[in-house]
Amino acid sequence: MPRNQKREHSMALYEAILDLKDVDECRRFFEDLCAATELQTMEQRFDVASLLMNDEVYTEIAKKTNASSATISRVNRMLNFGTGVLPEIIRTRLENGKIPMAVRETKEDGR
Repeated sequence: MPRNQKREHSMALYEAILDLKDVDECRRFFEDLCAATELQTMEQRFDVASLLMNDEVYTEIAKKTNASSATISRVNRMLNFGTGVLPEIIRTRLENGKIPMAVRETKEDGR
């Protein structure tokens, strides 16, 4: 398959995601599309990113998320050298009071 044709196929996926109506439909879409382990991996990385942006240390993040140090390091590298979209999304959600569960648990613990 030609390279540009592959790109068109991947763009269709992202456009379909933007067409989803609400969180429940989005969750069901990803449950249909991904294996349970793939979803768990994405959710874990989001939690790790949120905790890193909340200035948590690697050992605490590993305890809270069961992520390996390699995963935490990879997510940290992405936060620092990636596209910048994920940190912006997390920052905006925090500013709007939409605190990710992993960070909420940290705040409830008094940290």
